[in-house]
Amino acid sequence: MSEGLTLDGLAVSLRVLRLLAVDFGHLPAPTIDVSPIFPDQLGLRFHDDLAGFEAWREALGIVPGAVVYREQGDGSTRVLKASVDYAGAVLELIGYGDVPAPVPAAMAA
Repeated sequence: MSEGLTLDGLAVSLRVLRLLAVDFGHLPAPTIDVSPIFPDQLGLRFHDDLAGFEAWREALGIVPGAVVYREQGDGSTRVLKASVDYAGAVLELIGYGDVPAPVPAAMAA
């Protein structure tokens, strides 16, 4: 897929990154993924920052029902994932956070 791809081939995702920096520069900074494997996709990842994920989800107009929830690391890490088409690219939003430890029943009462 990426064989022979030049930097110009990433123009769509890089243009979207530039737009996001201008339009949403006040939001928390994510880890950004641009890849020649998926040249029309831009990933925004938030490690230990589900609030950052939520701020971006809301700003991008992604409805809460479009967010996929799963757990990894034997149930110790929450993963929130959503995607949206934005200015010609697929924008993938991923948030990671700890799963809270269960409260013992004796302490909850």
